[in-house]
Amino acid sequence: MTYRRHDCNDEYNWKKMGSRVERHQHHDDLVPLAALISREMRSEKMEKPTIRFGHAAQSRKGEDYFMMKTDCHRVSGHQSSTFSVFGIFDGHNGNAAAVYSRDHLLNHVLSAIPRGLGRDEWLQALPRALVAGFVKTDKEFQSKGMTILTRDAQGPHFLGLSLTLSIPWTVTVASVGDSRCILDTQGGAVSVLTVDHRLEENQEERERVTASGGEVGRLSIFGGAEIGPLRCWPGGLCLSRSIGDMDVGEFIVPIPYVKQVKLSNAGGRLIIASDGIWDAVSSEMAAKSCRGLPAELAARQVVKEALRPKGLRDDTTCIVVDIIPPDNAMPPPSPPRKKPSKLRSFLFRTKSSSSTSKLSKKLSAVGIVEELFEEGSAMLAERLGNDDTGGSTTSGLFMCAVCQVDLAASEGISVHAGSIFSTSSKPWQGPFLCADCRNKKDAMEGKRPSGVKVT
Repeated sequence: MTYRRHDCNDEYNWKKMGSRVERHQHHDDLVPLAALISREMRSEKMEKPTIRFGHAAQSRKGEDYFMMKTDCHRVSGHQSSTFSVFGIFDGHNGNAAAVYSRDHLLNHVLSAIPRGLGRDEWLQALPRALVAGFVKTDKEFQSKGMTILTRDAQGPHFLGLSLTLSIPWTVTVASVGDSRCILDTQGGAVSVLTVDHRLEENQEERERVTASGGEVGRLSIFGGAEIGPLRCWPGGLCLSRSIGDMDVGEFIVPIPYVKQVKLSNAGGRLIIASDGIWDAVSSEMAAKSCRGLPAELAARQVVKEALRPKGLRDDTTCIVVDIIPPDNAMPPPSPPRKKPSKLRSFLFRTKSSSSTSKLSKKLSAVGIVEELFEEGSAMLAERLGNDDTGGSTTSGLFMCAVCQVDLAASEGISVHAGSIFSTSSKPWQGPFLCADCRNKKDAMEGKRPSGVKVT
């Protein structure tokens, strides 16, 4: 018996792709299942935690969607390979992009992970696969999503989202837009695991958009007065990254910020929510409001706390995930908080998006989390890295690193070709892109005007 492609609640099937998968399988990729499971069990030094989760939502526009899956398997039917997935899909100006991403994003991410990997190798491959999955979902939605989803079929459709994958004790978060994921741990330390891509708050993203050919400014009204938050023109979008934009510049990219952390054996609580929550409460307030409550009640309490100041002004969706150490039925309630010392306040206060990395390093220093990976660059060449295998298969074909289509040797274009970020001048070094994905990459990086295709 050999290793099988990723399976997620039997929804991830390969009926239409079976022939292509068979062509790509290499004899070196086939790992005996018994050997794979045995290797992972030997390397597992800690018992698996218990996962408890709950969600709550109040809808005003009907554009928020969510995903909660706890029975996904890298190896079908084997609990040692289980992982969980939680996602918030916050649609804007329609729900089509949110629905499409909820239904397709996870499968696109999993299809970009090489076969035959053990747990550690799978985790290492995940950040790159998340980038490929986000870009493929955006490209696919713009090309055919609007014909598949006829509801709300006029105007642009885009979303900000936060997708969280949890393998025991390790959490990987990918995000675009302004949905947010925070980690609350024993002792009251709150770590923000995402970065807000709001132009108003993110100077690096403002500089990237203008360098790529976009304009950043506020909405002008009669008389020349400027109102509202900073927006990107054309389009007037407040976010610099999203999935599904139909009528704004391609410098609004779908490339996610990705962060991967390993928890201590004390576990922790994840709070994942749309901007309807974070516009009303801070990360610290959200975590504090629900401490000591089970996950389902905690999610309801966070939504209630967000609605308290001004009522329901936007869709508000919250998922709470408790990662509970063995022999604990529920996360223990936090003890009464004493007035923090100046040192403790300095270490554990909530940071802005620009200070997320510094906060993570401090949390690592005090043994709360161990940061494994963090990258937020919007440059596809940087995010896909180098592929020493060249991306070739036993059939002599290449695969596009984003959309996974077959490429003849003469069709593949190196992601590093013509890039100042290339660490090698070898034009044959992978990963490779198809012509469509290369065009999208060039547009996102401001190397050609939006909408101009190169043949």
